[in-house]
Amino acid sequence: MQLVIVESPAKAKTIEKYLGSDFKVLASYGHVRDLPPKDGSVRPDEGFAMDWELYGDKQKQVRAITDAAKQADRLILATDPDREGEAISWHVQELLAKRKALPKDVSRVTFNAITKKAVTDAMAAPRELDRDLIDAYLARRALDYLFGFTLSPVLWRKLPGAKSAGRVQSVALRLIVEREREIEAFKPQEYWNILAKLEHDGTAFDARLVKFEGNKLDRLSLGEEGIAMRAKKAVEDGLFTVENVETKPQRRNPAPPFTTSTLQQEAARKLGYSASHTMRLAQGLYEQGAITYMRTDGVQMDPGAISDARKAISDRFSGHYLPEKPRHYQTKAKNAQEAHEAIRPTDFTRDRAGQGDAAKLYDLIYKRAMASQMASAALERTTVTMRDGTGSHELRATGQVVKFPGFLAVYEEGLDQKSDDDDDGLLPFMKAGDRPAKKGVEATQHFTQPPPRFSEASLVKRMEELGIGRPSTYASVIQVLKDRNYVRTEKNRFFAEDSGRLLTSFLERFFERYVAYDFTAGMEEELDDVSGGRADWQAVLDAFWRDFKPKSDEVMEHKPSEVMEQLDTFLSDYLFPPKEDGTDPRACPLCADAGREGGKLSLRGSRNGPFIGCSNYPECKYTRGFGQPGADGEEGGDGVVGQHPETGEDIVRKTGRFGPYIQMGEGKEAARASIPKDIPELDLEWAVKLLSLPRIVGEHPETGQEIEANIGRYGPYLRHDGKYAKLTSTADVFDTGMNAAVTLLAEAQNRGGRGARAKAEPLKTFGNHPESGGEMKLLAGRYGPYVTDGSTNATIPRDMKPEDVTEEDAVRLITERAAKGGTKKKKKKAAKKKAPAKKKAAAKKKAPAKDAAKDAE
Repeated sequence: MQLVIVESPAKAKTIEKYLGSDFKVLASYGHVRDLPPKDGSVRPDEGFAMDWELYGDKQKQVRAITDAAKQADRLILATDPDREGEAISWHVQELLAKRKALPKDVSRVTFNAITKKAVTDAMAAPRELDRDLIDAYLARRALDYLFGFTLSPVLWRKLPGAKSAGRVQSVALRLIVEREREIEAFKPQEYWNILAKLEHDGTAFDARLVKFEGNKLDRLSLGEEGIAMRAKKAVEDGLFTVENVETKPQRRNPAPPFTTSTLQQEAARKLGYSASHTMRLAQGLYEQGAITYMRTDGVQMDPGAISDARKAISDRFSGHYLPEKPRHYQTKAKNAQEAHEAIRPTDFTRDRAGQGDAAKLYDLIYKRAMASQMASAALERTTVTMRDGTGSHELRATGQVVKFPGFLAVYEEGLDQKSDDDDDGLLPFMKAGDRPAKKGVEATQHFTQPPPRFSEASLVKRMEELGIGRPSTYASVIQVLKDRNYVRTEKNRFFAEDSGRLLTSFLERFFERYVAYDFTAGMEEELDDVSGGRADWQAVLDAFWRDFKPKSDEVMEHKPSEVMEQLDTFLSDYLFPPKEDGTDPRACPLCADAGREGGKLSLRGSRNGPFIGCSNYPECKYTRGFGQPGADGEEGGDGVVGQHPETGEDIVRKTGRFGPYIQMGEGKEAARASIPKDIPELDLEWAVKLLSLPRIVGEHPETGQEIEANIGRYGPYLRHDGKYAKLTSTADVFDTGMNAAVTLLAEAQNRGGRGARAKAEPLKTFGNHPESGGEMKLLAGRYGPYVTDGSTNATIPRDMKPEDVTEEDAVRLITERAAKGGTKKKKKKAAKKKAPAKKKAAAKKKAPAKDAAKDAE
């Protein structure tokens, strides 16, 4: 009997169909062991020796592999064809050897696609384990361990509120934070465009003013309204004649087939998928045998696949769409390893695969791969130049026509940003001497825009350009930044949170070298040298550790107060920017009002994180949050917003460690409310509204119970009969009417019943559980991802990536969890506690909690 080991049961099931009865295929379910999460798992003083620990939930599977190996004549390690796959095979071999169950005949096979031909060809060409790839895995794993387990304790002790830092994660975070700084430092500049609305032979078109008073105009030439109006009048008064018509042919070539990085980028642009969702779907398509291996930075295709693609093109289109010679691509990515093919369909006669989101992703992969072997697109770009009688003013109109679509008939690559000047419209036929009719002239004001915040697509693209990390890790790196609340996403753009900004500043100040882009990219090159057999893995680690350990020890010697003092100086321009009136931005507004001298503001630390405090503490208790740089003193401290129109009491704006809030009254009876971030400017009207919450929208027409609008810990929401619906903005809390409220609550109920606090959309859905009959789903829970059939929840093992979970995994995990007691009993207990929960909710209704006001009580 020949024993074949792969990672996933879906892959095992597919491969077993292709092999004979003499083969038994078992899955390891990913990695079987890892470094124990404790100090000393990597020992630099002993040549970077490592201790490995078997995952607790892998005991049963490893036992099954061990038992099968004892009966096998040959062991075939057929894990994925990359460094991680090589590492899994190595771990399995080491474990079996340790348990004295390793067959004498051990071989390694790899295939780039799970098809019968690919698998049988691989079985006919076995090899030994690649020691260089294993060494590269060991170096990377030890490097990341040493970085995290050395730096994280420094953060915990010296930077309150910080959670952890990773080698690649910290650099990705720095990119997002630096973009935030660029946006804050950006000074918009005014400029104007003059556009003539023209018509010729019944066809309307636009022409832009490009020359004024004999001077060529660039983007900022018309920088203020006065000159813009003068230019507009010159166009209105001028008689413009066509001086020149220039037509130029253009060719556009197709993009290469997908790599891991470009697939993530295009799926984000065109389908709105996150990097992690894209990789989950691609993993499933690969295991079904629909696409080639999805972790690759190679752009080339197998000659046989190119032939198949060309045949599919000729079958679908005329001969003009097929170039004379096959196209061959070379990657431009930094540190690219082209050991694997690009991502492509395994069968070009199959234009559909998968369901739902997976089907959309397959369609993208299929069309991109086919288009990569198609003919170039032929375009014609026309530029018409018109001048007035004086020759001082000039208009220009441009248009573009597709003469032959070529690959555009199948696929066009998406763009992160489209230029405002792009003009693909059609122009009427014109010749020199023509005078198009003038229908109007528009002068439009614009302002230069700051660089856009990163989307997942543009962040992945930038990381790849800089050579930071490996494309196969980008999804997990980005997910970690989100999970640790270092960043947040709004409208698919990354915003740096205060915790992320402070962590980046700390690392830049104390570990500048290790968050430098060139250092991180250089480490990737060294790791690539290890995988290529050009460098020794222990030497690479030794060079890193020799400098990193003393640096971390040095920082650990600093007192937390010294760290804050240095960060206060490092962040001075951000926290205390110059004031327009020229006064000291560090002067404490409360001390100034009270006549106290010497009150200076500075960055301070606490268990809850950093904040801005006064040097006269405890006499002066002025504070403001870290994330409120540049707030004027009178705005950052106490200040009367106005008097309540009904009670006449002062409403005071305050700022605590949890952010700004308003207060009316004193002591325990005081009414308080946090000030939401989406209120542009707090005035008395807004203050009265916030203190009036919760707002009763009215009685639900079906139940007769009240619908309440309020602002909670997770933002604005509606509540009715214990069910919730999320609102978009603070304004919606006060503007949402009965009809809209009923609709939103109904929609939230259909999605799961609790709106903003409803269970998240499934990360993945499977079929029904064979025993319970319930539909199985993969969900993101508070304590990590889990699978459920509606009655039993089973946590995903820590070594198993959510994107790797298959239907077989879900069945096994749920069944095992149910055998241990499941969660049905827990559900019954929860039902009994329903009444007290309502009582608690009712109590909250009387005095809604206000997060920002916590420290004032």
